[in-house]
Amino acid sequence: MNAPRCSAEDYIQFLLATPRVCSATEAARVQPERPAPPAHDAFTRLLARLEPEPAALWDEVRPLVRRSGGVLVLDDTVLDKPYAHKMGLVGPFWSGKHQRVLRGINLVTLAWTDGDAVYPTDYRLVDPAEIPKRTKNDLFRDMLAAAKARGFAPACVCFDAWYSGKENLKAVRACGWHFLCPVRSNRRVNLERAGNRAIAELPIAAAGTVVHLEGFGLVKAFRIVATNGDTEHWITDDLSMDEVTRVGYAERAWAIEEYHRGLKQCTEVERCPARLARSQRNHVGLAIRAFVRLEWHRFRTGVSWLEAKWAVIRDAVRTYLKNPAYRLPGPATA
Repeated sequence: MNAPRCSAEDYIQFLLATPRVCSATEAARVQPERPAPPAHDAFTRLLARLEPEPAALWDEVRPLVRRSGGVLVLDDTVLDKPYAHKMGLVGPFWSGKHQRVLRGINLVTLAWTDGDAVYPTDYRLVDPAEIPKRTKNDLFRDMLAAAKARGFAPACVCFDAWYSGKENLKAVRACGWHFLCPVRSNRRVNLERAGNRAIAELPIAAAGTVVHLEGFGLVKAFRIVATNGDTEHWITDDLSMDEVTRVGYAERAWAIEEYHRGLKQCTEVERCPARLARSQRNHVGLAIRAFVRLEWHRFRTGVSWLEAKWAVIRDAVRTYLKNPAYRLPGPATA
């Protein structure tokens, strides 16, 4: 069998360098001269034949994270595909960015952060064909189990209200970890044996109030009132947690939102035109691995993801301006 004409690393570096167009044809066009440069079919076959396995991401991230300590954060995002009607994995999902249901690919990520660096350690893609047999909550618990098997011992696990169901909370507790998450205002809790009522109806203190969460057990609840009057409720099973610690964990958890923004802006994760579900899975996995390289560079140099991306583009523009290809005949005009 002939050796592959291109590798996963070739595609990852293409994702880091390309400013917008992201296709197998474009990947082949921009390859440096080789004894036998790969054709676009080589990249098409790469995406179609690679085993879409998140373990490849973990192999690269393992030396970059501390499994003892830090915060594990889980959240999902929708990769916009509004015009894709024949593309694998595309379905109708709620988008927090657009505040409505739209067509796209639903990516669920488990990230690790220590407050300075943020690295995705695991991910899953929701298959619309498997819903409701296999939902985002099932993927949540799968990634928790994988993180436990990999030896993680985080200070806290954070996630948003979507994942705050009692089965997920029990899964975190079964791992021997603590959780922190917001809950809906109608979540039922019991304060001082007065019966289960919506958490918004009870006198929950900003500094925390211990209550019994229906179907789970004792938790500490916090009420946060914003300057515009909006109210949030957070819960944790760490009954010793104070408000300062809660704020610290919540600030670290925000890193996954920044990760989503960087992934979409700098790795072209939403731009693969391939129709096969397997090709889309591989493209997303390779884009996430491209982000890991940007984050490692940012952590070592202080250069932001977007600035690192634009540095590649600026070099290309600078090279062109040294010898422009498109000139009018005759003397240069003012």
